[in-house]
Amino acid sequence: METEGAMGHDVKHWANWSRLERSPAPWVQRADVIFEPAHPSPVGRSDRADVVLEELRERIDRPTTELQYDTPYQLLVAVILSAQCTDERVNKATPDLFDAYPTVEALAEATPDDIHPYIQSITFPNNKAGYLARMARQVVDNFDGKVPETIDDLETLTGVGRKTARVVAQVAHDADALPVDTHVFRVANRIGLVKEDATTPKKVEQQLKRVIPKAEWGEAHHLLILHGRYTCTARSPDCHDCPIHEECKHYDRLQRLPDPIDGLDSSAGTYYCTTSDHYFDDPETHVDRYDLEQVACPRCGSMQVVRTSTGEPTKQVKDYRVNG
Repeated sequence: METEGAMGHDVKHWANWSRLERSPAPWVQRADVIFEPAHPSPVGRSDRADVVLEELRERIDRPTTELQYDTPYQLLVAVILSAQCTDERVNKATPDLFDAYPTVEALAEATPDDIHPYIQSITFPNNKAGYLARMARQVVDNFDGKVPETIDDLETLTGVGRKTARVVAQVAHDADALPVDTHVFRVANRIGLVKEDATTPKKVEQQLKRVIPKAEWGEAHHLLILHGRYTCTARSPDCHDCPIHEECKHYDRLQRLPDPIDGLDSSAGTYYCTTSDHYFDDPETHVDRYDLEQVACPRCGSMQVVRTSTGEPTKQVKDYRVNG
């Protein structure tokens, strides 16, 4: 069903006025909160990275891993277990595991079935029990029972991929590494520390290394992780409590979304196009410049569409998940 707007020029004029009013200003207002930037938003990615890390240092007192460990062996085990699992859950499981297998030599004598009961609360316990058993034997057989220090050697171990090797090397041995997990990937993309083509952890790592000084790689890794874990979360980022929203491209895009429109007639159609001023039920989909499918008006192709039941815009803002 497509009908001309029952509200005529009033809704259309209001919607267009609302969009025009969104010109850049020295302050940004949303809901009942007014943010006043302490400094102009930087333009280049290197400048942006400098400001972001400075702000995060003020917010995060101790940027370090939250995994609990005493030795490189324990760190390696904990990082392997933390894949697609929270540090909190890993920390609950590892004390009993390390009591049973205090050294890598002890773990090398265990079978996956022996290890499984200690890590059954961890994600993918069957796979990880096998990884730990094989990893321990490899450390004993190939490295004389000493956890390797280099990234290349760590990557030869079962269960140790690109991220795990870099985390262990950086945390245990202060290696020049900038590991990229799901939090770093998401936060770096949202803020705009990397380009739009940084679609994999490896690309994010390479681009971050170009804009962050080598001496700060390890600290930056932890700052971005903790910011993503507690503030810039995947499902519900707390932008109102974020110390770096003025530098964040994702936040800027959210602020540019049209405001909800009141007074729409949901009986006239499921959607309302603010550009051509009419209601409709069956939308088209168009791909925007960020390669996102957006609801579009079947008459004029505009993506300035709202749901009549809520008045909320249908337009989505690009978000980021690890893609490989």
